[in-house]
Amino acid sequence: MEGHLQADHVHVLLSIPPKYSVAQIVGFIKGKSAIHIARTYIGQRKNFSGMSFWARGYFVSTVGTDEEVVRAYIQMQEKEDKRLEQLTMFHRG
Repeated sequence: MEGHLQADHVHVLLSIPPKYSVAQIVGFIKGKSAIHIARTYIGQRKNFSGMSFWARGYFVSTVGTDEEVVRAYIQMQEKEDKRLEQLTMFHRG
Protein backbone atom coordinates (compact mmCIF):
# COMPACT_ATOMS: atom_id res chain seq x y z
CA MET A 1 0.00 0.00 0.00
CA GLU A 2 2.96 2.30 0.70
CA GLY A 3 6.72 1.88 0.88
CA HIS A 4 10.05 3.62 1.00
CA LEU A 5 13.49 2.12 0.46
CA GLN A 6 16.36 3.59 2.46
CA ALA A 7 20.06 2.76 2.46
CA ASP A 8 19.86 0.65 5.61
CA HIS A 9 16.19 -0.28 5.99
CA VAL A 10 12.78 -0.38 4.32
CA HIS A 11 9.43 1.02 5.45
CA VAL A 12 6.38 -0.80 4.10
CA LEU A 13 2.67 -0.42 4.81
CA LEU A 14 0.90 -3.70 4.01
CA SER A 15 -2.57 -5.09 4.31
CA ILE A 16 -2.33 -8.79 5.17
CA PRO A 17 -5.35 -11.10 4.89
CA PRO A 18 -6.12 -12.89 8.19
CA LYS A 19 -5.32 -16.31 6.72
CA TYR A 20 -1.61 -15.36 6.57
CA SER A 21 0.65 -14.60 9.51
CA VAL A 22 2.91 -11.55 9.56
CA ALA A 23 5.91 -13.89 9.76
CA GLN A 24 4.80 -15.71 6.59
CA ILE A 25 4.43 -12.49 4.62
CA VAL A 26 7.66 -10.90 5.86
CA GLY A 27 9.55 -14.14 5.21
CA PHE A 28 8.11 -14.36 1.69
CA ILE A 29 8.97 -10.73 0.87
CA LYS A 30 12.48 -10.97 2.30
CA GLY A 31 13.13 -14.30 0.58
CA LYS A 32 11.87 -13.33 -2.87
CA SER A 33 13.53 -9.90 -2.78
CA ALA A 34 16.88 -11.41 -1.69
CA ILE A 35 16.75 -13.88 -4.58
CA HIS A 36 15.87 -11.09 -7.02
CA ILE A 37 18.73 -8.90 -5.74
CA ALA A 38 21.20 -11.80 -5.94
CA ARG A 39 20.16 -12.59 -9.51
CA THR A 40 19.98 -9.01 -10.72
CA TYR A 41 22.91 -7.34 -9.00
CA ILE A 42 25.28 -10.13 -7.93
CA GLY A 43 24.85 -12.41 -10.94
CA GLN A 44 24.02 -15.42 -8.74
CA ARG A 45 21.67 -17.66 -10.73
CA LYS A 46 21.09 -20.54 -8.32
CA ASN A 47 22.24 -22.15 -5.07
CA PHE A 48 21.35 -19.40 -2.63
CA SER A 49 21.93 -21.55 0.45
CA GLY A 50 24.22 -19.99 3.00
CA MET A 51 23.68 -16.49 1.62
CA SER A 52 22.01 -13.81 3.69
CA PHE A 53 20.97 -10.38 2.52
CA TRP A 54 18.43 -9.13 5.03
CA ALA A 55 18.84 -8.97 8.80
CA ARG A 56 17.06 -11.75 10.71
CA GLY A 57 14.58 -9.49 12.49
CA TYR A 58 11.90 -7.02 11.58
CA PHE A 59 9.61 -4.55 13.32
CA VAL A 60 5.84 -4.75 12.95
CA SER A 61 3.08 -2.57 14.29
CA THR A 62 -0.63 -2.57 13.64
CA VAL A 63 -2.09 0.58 12.14
CA GLY A 64 -5.84 0.55 12.67
CA THR A 65 -7.31 4.04 12.53
CA ASP A 66 -3.91 5.76 12.14
CA GLU A 67 -3.26 4.47 8.62
CA GLU A 68 -3.02 7.95 7.10
CA VAL A 69 -0.51 9.01 9.77
CA VAL A 70 1.67 5.97 9.03
CA ARG A 71 1.35 6.53 5.28
CA ALA A 72 2.43 10.18 5.68
CA TYR A 73 5.37 9.12 7.87
CA ILE A 74 6.59 6.70 5.20
CA GLN A 75 6.19 9.31 2.47
CA MET A 76 8.21 11.85 4.48
CA GLN A 77 11.20 9.54 5.02
CA GLU A 78 13.06 10.59 1.88
CA LYS A 79 12.75 14.30 2.73
CA GLU A 80 13.83 13.62 6.31
CA ASP A 81 16.83 11.57 5.15
CA LYS A 82 17.95 14.40 2.86
CA ARG A 83 17.49 16.97 5.64
CA LEU A 84 19.58 14.90 8.07
CA GLU A 85 22.24 14.31 5.41
CA GLN A 86 22.51 18.05 4.78
CA LEU A 87 22.83 18.71 8.53
CA THR A 88 25.59 16.13 8.78
CA MET A 89 27.45 17.64 5.81
CA PHE A 90 27.06 21.13 7.28
CA HIS A 91 28.51 20.08 10.63
CA ARG A 92 31.45 18.23 9.03
CA GLY A 93 32.50 21.18 6.88
